Amino acid sequence: MTLLPPGARETFVPAVGGRWRVLEGERSPAGEPAGLGERSLRREPASLEATPILLVHGGGYDAAAISWYRLIGPLAAQRRVIAPDLPGCGGTTGVALPGAPSAAADQLVALLDELGLDRVVACGVSMGGDIALELALRHPARLAGLVCIAPGGLMPSFGSAAMQRLMWLTTRANDRGMALISRLSRPLLARVVRDMVHDPATLPPEAVAEFFAEARRPDGGVAHGSYNRATVGPRGMLNDKSGVVGSIHLPALFFHGRQDGLVSIDGSRRAVAAMPNARLVEVYACGHWAQLEQHDRLLSELTAFLAEVDAAPH
Repeated sequence: MTLLPPGARETFVPAVGGRWRVLEGERSPAGEPAGLGERSLRREPASLEATPILLVHGGGYDAAAISWYRLIGPLAAQRRVIAPDLPGCGGTTGVALPGAPSAAADQLVALLDELGLDRVVACGVSMGGDIALELALRHPARLAGLVCIAPGGLMPSFGSAAMQRLMWLTTRANDRGMALISRLSRPLLARVVRDMVHDPATLPPEAVAEFFAEARRPDGGVAHGSYNRATVGPRGMLNDKSGVVGSIHLPALFFHGRQDGLVSIDGSRRAVAAMPNARLVEVYACGHWAQLEQHDRLLSELTAFLAEVDAAPH
């Protein structure tokens, strides 16, 4: 995949047996985000004052440049920004598909080690929110804070026993067959995009075009199929963390659209009620892709949250 968000550059990092495509915020000598299209393999040191942020994209046909198209540049004005393509997505190659979000979290810790980052704020959307929660549960010492945007991993089931079993059976489908269907059916993909948001007109066309391009890759969506098989059981969800998130004491921000038709806001509400240092921002006129649809509101909330994390004693 070739899209570079405004203010981003790409690097390729060897880790976990393969090569990760990592988008980083590009900063000019004056400290302002650089323009679109600059590519470099050099690495800049993280600010001594500002905690770096790790952005973890979602599933389906997502990748770092899609989910974080509007965030990397603004965030890079204040801190180091790291946004990897997860294994099987975008430009990351040669890394085994993790399947379970716990394994994905462990892979990201190895990537942080390779990048020389000891402690970050983890920010994830959808499947990436599930992975960010696993980072907080499995590797709390590596995080200074947690941001979950419409996160997965917080629902016990799809509802009825019949619906749960149907969804489980769906996850057994052949990934490459499903990928072929997606590549041949542009109307199906357009419907997927419409269902992700409350108002499709709010989406940046560059990110939508990259979503379609990701779906056309021969292995597009295979990583998400692996995730679904690891998390959807015949009688319930295997990744439901509702009963254990109360042990997360990190400062945490949840951001969820009220019109999210893919991941119920109830999971975020339950998590915040159980976590001792978390708050939830519920956003009206907003669907699942909240970081794209309500970018200005998210950036405002995220900037304030990150300032609190930076000011906290370490």
